[in-house]
Amino acid sequence: MASPSGGAAAGPDLTSHILDAARQAWPAFVLVSGLLLVGKAADADGLFESVGRRLEGWSRSPLALLATCIALDVVVTATLNLDTAVVFLTPILVHAARARGADETPFLYSAVFMANASSLYLPGSNLTNLLVSAHDPLGGGSAFAGHMIVPALTATVVTAFGLVAIFRSRLRRRSSQTAAAAAHKPPLVGAGAAAIAAALTVVLGNPALAVLGVGLAAVALQIARGRLQWRGAVRAVGPFTLAALFVAAVALGVLARSWDGPSQLLASAGRWGTAGVGALTAVAVNNLPAAVLLSAHRPAYPAALLIGLNLGPNLAVTGSLSALLWFRAARSVAAKPSIRRYSLIGVVLAPLAIATALAASVVLGSGP
Repeated sequence: MASPSGGAAAGPDLTSHILDAARQAWPAFVLVSGLLLVGKAADADGLFESVGRRLEGWSRSPLALLATCIALDVVVTATLNLDTAVVFLTPILVHAARARGADETPFLYSAVFMANASSLYLPGSNLTNLLVSAHDPLGGGSAFAGHMIVPALTATVVTAFGLVAIFRSRLRRRSSQTAAAAAHKPPLVGAGAAAIAAALTVVLGNPALAVLGVGLAAVALQIARGRLQWRGAVRAVGPFTLAALFVAAVALGVLARSWDGPSQLLASAGRWGTAGVGALTAVAVNNLPAAVLLSAHRPAYPAALLIGLNLGPNLAVTGSLSALLWFRAARSVAAKPSIRRYSLIGVVLAPLAIATALAASVVLGSGP
């Protein structure tokens, strides 16, 4: 343990710290790699465009369509996780807007902002939940949901209404770009892989390797069928980006295990300060490395830390892996995501969602 001054301390050797930090971090990155491969295989079958067209058919106006898409985003994020939601739903929401002939901008940005805002419901909804709960401060499953349901609902509602308010004028516009009719390609491989991956993320405590196996198998089948090239699959994963984030997570995890400065900072910051530290650290170094850094020791206010780590990334695309995945998913369907616009929207929505979620949590006493 470190000295009271926060300096380095004697303890397990460096190798033990590295191995411990890597064990905490690797499942998140392997899981995301598998989901990206599944998403690429599904896109090769035209699954996302097909689902987007079906969504459009259920709604009579762009506003109703956006509300339907937001509700779908919330459900997928809460029951699976936000990275799954971003990879799978960003193309679906864009295709739905194009099929309606609506401005796709509200749908494009809702895909990522609602995923981040809806990631507090269950431990698996966000990989940061699993990292912070490694010391069991909030319990698992139903116990976690009981602690976080109030801030989760608050963040979801505030962000959804905020998006509608920001984009209300665009929801009245028509777009010159519409989805072209695609040749019929039965989405057997893509749909099957997506369903299996989704089930594995719900059923297994650590589904990372299983989902990666599904993704590799699905991509191999699509390559064999001539619907995908291996270079496209590699680009979809972005191995260099993931590797850089993994190295950063392990490095910060090692730092946190040999220096108690972060834990002392959180202990003295109080509930509101903890949420602020979580949000700013997430934006500075990405929320997965931030979660490893700030939760190496049991945090004093785990619910407040999660509110900051999960909602803070709506401030900037640097804040979460989900934002980077959203950027890739948007580009894959020829959408035009903007880093500047993301932050202009986020600087309004993120502080409002954090403040109201934390206030609701404190007033109703729903979380530690």
